[in-house]
Amino acid sequence: MPQAAIIATDALVIGAGPVGLFQVFQLGLQGIQTQVVDVLDQAGGQCIELYPDKPIYDIPALPYSTGRDLTQRLLDQVAPFKPTFHFKQQVSQLLRQPDGRWQVSTPQQQFLTRTLFIAAGVGAFVPKELKVEGLAAFTGSQLFYRLPNPEQIKGRNMVVLGGEDAAVDNAIAMTESPHQAVSVTLVHRRDVLQASPQALEKLAQLRASGHIKFVAGQITGIETRGDRLTAIAVSTPDNQTLNLPLDALLVNQGISPKLGPVAQWGLVMERKQLSVDPASFATSEAGIYAVGDINSYPGKKKLIVCGFHEATLAAFAAASYLNPQASGVLQYTTSSALLQQRLGIKPV
Repeated sequence: MPQAAIIATDALVIGAGPVGLFQVFQLGLQGIQTQVVDVLDQAGGQCIELYPDKPIYDIPALPYSTGRDLTQRLLDQVAPFKPTFHFKQQVSQLLRQPDGRWQVSTPQQQFLTRTLFIAAGVGAFVPKELKVEGLAAFTGSQLFYRLPNPEQIKGRNMVVLGGEDAAVDNAIAMTESPHQAVSVTLVHRRDVLQASPQALEKLAQLRASGHIKFVAGQITGIETRGDRLTAIAVSTPDNQTLNLPLDALLVNQGISPKLGPVAQWGLVMERKQLSVDPASFATSEAGIYAVGDINSYPGKKKLIVCGFHEATLAAFAAASYLNPQASGVLQYTTSSALLQQRLGIKPV
């Protein structure tokens, strides 16, 4: 596969959670175009992956919101600035270049950026692995931790492990075009699932019609034939063992944060968090800023609203860093024609 062309940009944001998205918005107000990298397959960070439908009560002007709703509102807010998102990518390497820019690398892409904003929360979210002897050898071929491509599902016998939103949604998706598996079996330790009411209602309909089977139990072993995974052993609550034939297994047991490569980038850290100047949220390296749960400073509070404040000051600091000759006069979206133009608001 040919190497992707290096993307040159003024700003790169690592992390597309709420704080990362608001960072994009504040940079956009400053006239700074951004690229965004996230290890997940969609924006939203913890809000989408951990509590998409749970209530959030401490967002300004929103008495009530869900993680899903907050994410969509933030995506709508950044839309005028047209950020480019690069999902399913984890930054692995960070190198200062002779011209002062930072070369940022993922396995799929390289960036050259003048400023870098680390909004990685408590680290990169990675799927929780299923620890069963011999199973790891089938990762990527018959064992998946995210919904595979339709061609890897269509016409096959699929088993989904998990009992929350992702597992339920993916089991349903496998019964529909363009996936349409021959059979779908959902396995969870007990017949109590935690998903949205709409998804649970749809699942109940598919179970009643026989399009999805449900098995309560835990996967304890596998069966193979040659180099193929052919079945899994499931231990049920009544101490029986069932052998479920399959073509592929999708594991959706949730995700967990790992600090990952950030610790290897040479930035000053304290208790696995990046030390920053609270006046600018600059790290120990020029042009690199850290906002949200990934940073540490006196009085730090791990709240989304605090991350929004940090992103705002970081954007102002970056604007001064990128253009030291600028006047730095504070402008307001209520009265600034320039800011309103950047937001796509037509003059009245």
